[in-house]
Parts: sequence; structure tokens; C-alpha cells
Amino acid sequence: MNEPHDIIQAASLTEKSTLMSEKQNKYVFRVSPRANKIQIKNAIERLFQKKVVDVNTCNYAGKEKRVRGPLGRRPHWKKAIVTLAEGEKIDLV
Repeated sequence: MNEPHDIIQAASLTEKSTLMSEKQNKYVFRVSPRANKIQIKNAIERLFQKKVVDVNTCNYAGKEKRVRGPLGRRPHWKKAIVTLAEGEKIDLV
């Protein structure tokens, strides 16, 4: 799991994350649940060539869902909120 593409799975493009990127210079990514903050920071710096100041993470437990009979489970996932240095910007769209 040393490759940046294995750690960073997708960028979150919600209304809240867009406002955070515009006003606070913070970007939200869906990351591998086994990745730690140092690995996430190094992956962002290698993928986008930007200086990362801070990384905050949130773990989410998968919910149990029932679809026409048997009980299933959505997967566990992790979200990372990455703060970039002043003047840095990532174009996600």
C-alpha cells in the first residue's frame, strides 16, 4: 500500500467539501481504511505536488442493509480532510 493511488481512492465533491476548499483551503478525500495520516500526507504531496499542512481523518462503520430478504452490510470506509499550505490549490473538477 505504498502507492498513492492505493491510498487515495476518490475525491469527495459535495457541497460542504466545495465550500471548505474555497474558504478554508481544505480538501476531502475518501481513503483506504488502513492508511494513517502520514501515508495520506505523503500520497497527496506525491500525487498533486502540493504542500500539506494538516490531515484529519474520520472512520465510518458500514451500515447493515436489507434488500429483498437477506441482511447485507455496506463496507467500512475512511475520510481524510487535508489542509494545504497558504496559496496552494488543487483543481479537482
